[in-house]
Amino acid sequence: MNSAHPLVQQARSLASQFGRRSAEIEANRKLPPDIASLMGAAGFYRLFILERHGGLEVPAPIAAHIFEALAEEDAACAWVAFIGATTALALGRMPDTAIKEVLGVPETLIAGVFAASGKAVKVEGGFRVNGRWKWGSGSPNAAWIGGGCTLFEGDAPLTNSAGVPRNHMLLFRASDVQLLDTWHSSGLRGTGSTDFTVHDVFVPDGRASGYLLKDVPDRPLFRFPQFGLLAHGVAAVTLGIARASIRELVRVAGDTKRSGTTVTLAHRPHAQIEVAQAEARLRSARAFFFETMEAAWSLAVEGVRPTLEMRRDLRLAVTHAVQASTQVVDTMYTLAGGSAVYESSPLQRQMRDVHVATQHIMVSTNTLETIGQLLLGVEANVATL
Repeated sequence: MNSAHPLVQQARSLASQFGRRSAEIEANRKLPPDIASLMGAAGFYRLFILERHGGLEVPAPIAAHIFEALAEEDAACAWVAFIGATTALALGRMPDTAIKEVLGVPETLIAGVFAASGKAVKVEGGFRVNGRWKWGSGSPNAAWIGGGCTLFEGDAPLTNSAGVPRNHMLLFRASDVQLLDTWHSSGLRGTGSTDFTVHDVFVPDGRASGYLLKDVPDRPLFRFPQFGLLAHGVAAVTLGIARASIRELVRVAGDTKRSGTTVTLAHRPHAQIEVAQAEARLRSARAFFFETMEAAWSLAVEGVRPTLEMRRDLRLAVTHAVQASTQVVDTMYTLAGGSAVYESSPLQRQMRDVHVATQHIMVSTNTLETIGQLLLGVEANVATL
């Protein structure tokens, strides 16, 4: 079983340590250096790097189990792990010389933002880059930071064969990036998801993903939908948060009593029904999530790229998992009553964390609109499925 994979077991072991330091992680608004290094040494940042480049190249379902396991103890750690893993996919379309430059040590964290918020102007041997990006999760702990850029030659954007401006992820040394103190958030505080800028930074051609190497590697990781891998990381984190919230509610239910009553929460019929329904909601969403992922991964292993219908179902399962997880967390928080509002309660942090995760563009309600259009046979923009 995927959940018994050694990397998943290692994630559970490390997560138990991280969970005991959640207050510290939140207060820092970034991961402590030793925790970031432990995750790197465990290989969590190399999950989606090809074996021939020193990566682990693990199946997508195993990676999801890892992120879920980490999130059950600390969602910020899980979030940084999945950001590091998915950002490293950019190496798949870089020449070997650039990859060797970037992957200097095994625990190297590559963070970044795919959104094309930068401008890269072609110069001899590379690009001069300026830009500002939001949501730079993991950037304070990263050795390399990537930013999506529109490529220019002079004042004119470079275009593809269809005349569309070319957008590529370019990797910057962390020392060339200015981190801005913008991450004062309601939840996922420990992810260090700060804005960052670069000013007139030179990036060689080789560190522009997909510029020199246009074709993706013919490997399962790259046959699987790339946006799907990013979206699945978000969902795996929320599933872990939801599981942790049920566990916490069960832990306190035997002692929690409403004011004016001697009956504990565990003995109240309403609470019993709500917990049962939450358990069913979470397990159902999780089953749909892993069922679709494993089916798509099996096709990728066989050399087949998932069909549009499969991509549709993958994203539906992801968005549904996030929404179901959020409902579960909200229910557990509400059931716990006034005790959940204190900083000492994991439920208040879980509620804040899951609601920040819902704001990720990969799981927005726009996704459901696209899926609904496909199910109804209406024309839809499927570029990000």
